[in-house]
Amino acid sequence: MIVQIVGTMFAVGLLLGFVGAGGSGFIISILTVGFGYPIHTALGTALSAMAFSSLSGAVSHYRDGNVLLKTGLAVGGFGAFGAAVGSHYSVYIPEDGLKWLTAGMLFLSGLALWVRMLLVSGHKDKGTDAKAFLEGFAFWLAAGGVGLTTGVLSGLFGIGSTPFIQIGLLTVLGMPARQAAGTTMLVILPIAIAGGTGFWFVGHLDFPLLVQVVCGTMLGAYIGAKFTKRVTVSWLKTAMVIVPMIGGAILLL
Repeated sequence: MIVQIVGTMFAVGLLLGFVGAGGSGFIISILTVGFGYPIHTALGTALSAMAFSSLSGAVSHYRDGNVLLKTGLAVGGFGAFGAAVGSHYSVYIPEDGLKWLTAGMLFLSGLALWVRMLLVSGHKDKGTDAKAFLEGFAFWLAAGGVGLTTGVLSGLFGIGSTPFIQIGLLTVLGMPARQAAGTTMLVILPIAIAGGTGFWFVGHLDFPLLVQVVCGTMLGAYIGAKFTKRVTVSWLKTAMVIVPMIGGAILLL
């Protein structure tokens, strides 16, 4: 069983590394449908696994100057609270109902990725010295709104909410596209930790399974990322939108 899970997660990691997606929803679908894990356990495991991938991504983006630290910490802090609350209430949703809701969120995530691409294509990058347009109370109100909303979605449904976070940073906080992509990695980190911890407190985090998922996906994603530049941009964008939708379709099986 261990070999099968690690091998499958390696294959999943290859795909996720290739399309540049976090893929927690896709992992949930595989663990639930392919290996028969309860969906609450799959949610807690997938969300916790995101902490490892987002940590390395956040450090890399920070070194490249693509992270607005104040905004990332503010949105991530509110998001962590939202994820803790969402994971607590997730256990009260029946498994059958949660499968439908999570699958629906995966389809919506694919559509949000498409919207995000449209926004980025028409969003002028103002450079690494750009600051968020909002300040004072308006900034904290916007950061709280984006953080709480995406955090609750992550905690309830185990998804990373990456496209929703990026859309919030682009539109609500007025962040340049390049910094929105990098800052999102920082925002996801506390959300994943808080959400995973919440599932652990209610008994829905399987640590041995988490180790298997992390080992497989991280190795696969590292290799898969090497092939990203070997395909056309149009094919890559199409894959990014379709992958979460495939995860939703698998979950509905």
